[in-house]
Amino acid sequence: MTHLSVNLNKIGLLRNSRGRDYPNMLTMAQRTLELGAFGITIHPRPDQRHATYRDAYELKELLKQYPGRELNIEGFPDAKFLEVVLEVMPDQCTLVPDDPNQLTSDHGWNVARDQDALRPVIAKLKEKGIRVVLFMDPEPENMAMAKMVGADRVELYTESYAQAYQTERKEAVNQQYQEAAQAALDAGLGVNAGHDLDLENVGLLCSEQRITEVSIGHALTIEALEYGWDNVVKRYLEQLG
Repeated sequence: MTHLSVNLNKIGLLRNSRGRDYPNMLTMAQRTLELGAFGITIHPRPDQRHATYRDAYELKELLKQYPGRELNIEGFPDAKFLEVVLEVMPDQCTLVPDDPNQLTSDHGWNVARDQDALRPVIAKLKEKGIRVVLFMDPEPENMAMAKMVGADRVELYTESYAQAYQTERKEAVNQQYQEAAQAALDAGLGVNAGHDLDLENVGLLCSEQRITEVSIGHALTIEALEYGWDNVVKRYLEQLG
């Protein structure tokens, strides 16, 4: 079984667009957890355009009502992000190599280049008991390096998988991801996955049971416009088994 962590960034974006607390992120998080989702993910960026640092504190309080469920906070480890994460102490922190001006995440860490910056950050997070995940491209040869710098898991960046899913390259690209996942497992890492996963493509990626957790938000929110939030969350849980 693969766990579902629902990314609520788009709920934050809708809320912020009108300057009101509607839709309310805590209400949506509670609803999602009641439906059976394993966790909640947010990715607060420096401009606070969707999920905010305040959301991180409030979601942590909410998750206390759901033993065994998890809060995952994603982001680039600048000083403010680390300050918030070390105070909130989520179950999991996914470190993403985002430029502050990026529209969305679009590449994984170059761990060989960035290891000196990553090691102390990872050590600080782990001192607080926070599971640390590195956002990585699906390159099997780089998984062992993620372990060497102290990560507990990797999150495979799945945009290329999603782009290939409707083409003749689907099986070959899926195999690349399975090999990367296996290399991570062989290195002693857990494996998460995320970015552009949806109801149609998530099943194949997770079918070989190498993926511990997927984080899905953008597609889930769009699919909910057609099928309804509750129905979509339930369909993901069915897909993930």
